[in-house]
Amino acid sequence: MTDALELERRGAATIIRLNRPEALNAWNTALGEELLDAVRSVAADDGVRAVCITGAGRAFSSGADLRDMASRSLTDGGQIDVHTTLTTVYHPILLGLREMPKPVLAAINGPAVGIGCSLALACDLLVAAQSAYLLLAFARIGLVPDGGAAAMVAARAGGGRAARMALLGERVPAAEALRAGLVDDVLSDDDFEAGVHERLDRLACGPTKSYAGSKRQLNAWLYARLPEQLELEARIQQEMAASADFAEGIAAFLEKRDPRFRGE
Repeated sequence: MTDALELERRGAATIIRLNRPEALNAWNTALGEELLDAVRSVAADDGVRAVCITGAGRAFSSGADLRDMASRSLTDGGQIDVHTTLTTVYHPILLGLREMPKPVLAAINGPAVGIGCSLALACDLLVAAQSAYLLLAFARIGLVPDGGAAAMVAARAGGGRAARMALLGERVPAAEALRAGLVDDVLSDDDFEAGVHERLDRLACGPTKSYAGSKRQLNAWLYARLPEQLELEARIQQEMAASADFAEGIAAFLEKRDPRFRGE
């Protein structure tokens, strides 16, 4: 048990559980750093043959903790430095999952929002509870999708779905996500934990080298340019962090009101 994560060993598998249920597993600095350490640790552990990522409580992850923004460093221009956080913490986590030579299962037990949605999409197989949903809400605060979200949505469900999620910021319920190909299975809330364990145990007992080879093939075809895409996202996100719309979006969120965007 760490402050922000819980690691559970299940035979030859490890479950990484985001453990800030009081904040719907929102990513603050501690969670990001601990998750990066956990991903690197399980990737290097030959005794771990399969990995599961899930959330404690009623959410998978509600995305970045906006209340944590004030603690981040500033650029020379005085804006919040989102570029450094993305490139030194978020991107190594996501690329670590994609490049890990073992299967990674996302157990989406509740809402997967923003970078939480990116985290789920970076996994190899996605299983969602019936009550779960996916959401890219970046536009609601004047930002753009990051963490490879738009690229990974497009890879799974096409450019139209990626544009809709990025621009409109609408929830995609689990059943709709299954029809679109964004998730691979939907289980009833009552059967979710048992179903996840069954799938994880099957992966942990499977041909690990075969799984690793399949991941290399999929990465080469679908995600060969993912590192470059992530860097582009970080640069554009830093541009957005300097915008008046972002300042308004954050103020509206903290004041619990609708934002008044001006396109500036």
